[in-house]
Order: sequence, then C-alpha cells, then structure tokens
Amino acid sequence: MIPPVDELLSLVRAYNPKTNERLIAEAYDFAKAAHEGQKRHSGESYFTHPFAVAQILAGQRLDDSTLITALLHDTIEDTKSTYTEVSKLFGEEVAELVDGVTKLTNLQLSNTESQQAENFRKLFMAMSKDLRVILVKLADRLHNMRTIKSMRPEKQIQKARETMEIYAPLAGRMGMQWMREELEDLSFRVINPEARNSIIRRFLTLQRESGDVVHQITADIRSELDKVSLEADVYGRAKKPYSIWRKMQEKDLAFSRLSDIYGFRVICGSVADCYRILGVIHQRWRAVPGRFKDYISQPKSNGYRSIHTTVSGRDGKRVEVQIRTREMHEVAEAGVAAHWAYKGGSQPTTRDVKKYRWLRELLDILDQEHSPMCDGSRSPQAPRKQKSQFECQEC
Repeated sequence: MIPPVDELLSLVRAYNPKTNERLIAEAYDFAKAAHEGQKRHSGESYFTHPFAVAQILAGQRLDDSTLITALLHDTIEDTKSTYTEVSKLFGEEVAELVDGVTKLTNLQLSNTESQQAENFRKLFMAMSKDLRVILVKLADRLHNMRTIKSMRPEKQIQKARETMEIYAPLAGRMGMQWMREELEDLSFRVINPEARNSIIRRFLTLQRESGDVVHQITADIRSELDKVSLEADVYGRAKKPYSIWRKMQEKDLAFSRLSDIYGFRVICGSVADCYRILGVIHQRWRAVPGRFKDYISQPKSNGYRSIHTTVSGRDGKRVEVQIRTREMHEVAEAGVAAHWAYKGGSQPTTRDVKKYRWLRELLDILDQEHSPMCDGSRSPQAPRKQKSQFECQEC
C-alpha cells in the first residue's frame, strides 16, 4: 500500500507554510511512476522506501529540496530516469543532490583497506559539496535498517556491521545523536541479538524489583527546581541496550554492577538557568568525581552544547543529568540538519555549516589533496577495526 502524497505534505505544512506543495507532489508522482513494478525484499512496492526516507527528513523539518531529493534519490540509479531529466523537471540543485546520493550509494565502504581510503575520500568530497547529500543517505540507511528483516541473514550482518562502523558514528559526528543511537541499536539487534535480549530481560527484572526509577528521579528533580522557582522541562529514560552493552564491555562489568544506566535531561530557557540548575542538583545530590563536563563553555566539534554531570541519586543509583537550553536541545537533536530546518528565513549555504570544526579540518585536508603542490600521497585513513573513522574523540 503506497501512502498518499498528502501524508507527506501534512507533515511539511505543519512547519513550513511556504512549502512548494506542487513541486513536492510532482516529485512524488515522478518517482512513483519511475519505480512502477519494482518491489522491495519484503514484497511491498519499492516506492514505499523513498517515501519513508522523505518522511524521516520531514520529521527533521528539512527544506523542500532535501525532501524532493529523498523522493527521487534512487531514480537515477535504479530506473530509466536521467540526470538531465531530473534537472529539467526539478532544477539543477535537486539533480546535483540526487546525483550525489547515487554516487554515495555506489561506494563500497566496507571493502578492502586500499579501496576504502579512496572511497572515504569520495565520501568526504560529497560532504564538502553539500551536507544534505549525507542527510538523505543517513535517512536512507535508517529506513533500510528499520526494515532489514526482509533481507538474507548474511546480507543483514553485512549491512549491520557497515552501519555500526560507518553510518552510526557519522550520524553522531553530524550531531544527530538520536539517529546514531537508533542505528546502533538496530545494528546491535542483528549482530548480537542474544546480548541485546539479555540486557532487555535484566532491565525488566530491575524494573520489577525497583519500580519505575525514571519516574521517581524525574519527580525528585522537578521538586528541587520548584523549590527555587526555576522553570524547566525534565525528561528521563533508560539508556539504549547497545549503550549499556558497550559500557559493560569497556569496563568489564556485569549488568548488576553497572551504574549510570539512566539518563535525564533538564531543558530550560537560558544559559544562566543552566548553571543555576546545575547548582541545585549538586546541592541536592552528591556529584560523582570526574564525571562533569561543560560543553556550554567548550562546545564539541560538531556544535553540541550542554552540561553533563553524574550524581548519586535515589538509593545511591548513579544517574547522568544533561542540562541545556531549548535552542541547544534543538541542535543536539537535529545536529547539522538544524541548519536546513525551516525557520521562516533563508536557508544557509555550505559555508555557514563549516563552523563544524571537524568538517572544516577535513575539508582543509581535501583542499590540500587537490592542490597542485600535493603529490597525492595523503588520503583519509580507512576506519580502524577498534574505532570508526568518524568516532568522536570526545564521546
């Protein structure tokens, strides 16, 4: 069953009243016709995939060009459609984006080490031209991982490992932490389902023994803020199974000895309030030494800003608390995507997004590689087995 175009348009209208509904509808019709008769491994119409990718990006409030690219992202590669045809109907900008996604799709990132180096160089070059190419590719991979069960088992393992080693860390580097966590957990489900199920079972046991710890601690934090008339939203959750498993492996601890399995966010109106809230929390609960980081005064290289502290909360359980403003929270959730989110004004150029230090440094390397003075011997290294090329050194 192919969803109607209005299912997508209603999402876009909610955040962008100036959206070009006609052009999006034309892209929907064009892609639907181009993929006519093609099926996914699950047996459903292939067009459900580009439609779902567009929905994911609409959830990030992205601009029309990105959404149209999502709808068309497989047309040049998998149908009789051409670059010229896409350019004529939807403009050169969209054609360039679709072509960029096509080239990324054709890269064999989990290949031999010598081939990886060249393929990563091409990946970085695509990023340097327009980061929206990567945003579409990440959404493409996310939907494919959500629907991976219809693939052959060996193909599932290959895609899951590639996702874990390349796409999940890349999403983190792009500041899209929610996507990173979901990609990791979807991959973990394929690569090590026994470990994931074991952690989920232990969580359920812990919940039966201790009650709803998240609700209790959230209420405790709200109560302390109310006492000093500080307005803020407080959210809590258990950490993702993969995040917990990784900590168990790194620290060589059993689940029963693992602390800091719950995370809480306090979202307020100003930077000054962030530090006031930090003071309230540290006055009420004992801070854990060595577990405080101030990413407001010293932001991460991907633009992330927040205060992180870990305290001994209710019954001595260690809990991590992140404190940030609403604006910081938007960037933390959307990362680079926030720069193309509709805000009622003009959209930024790639130059605006180069404030991401890690990307700027990467582009400098690429500029040197293509300089007449360069002998071509330098190239970005392929990811090491232990840590991905994209793994944030601050994570």
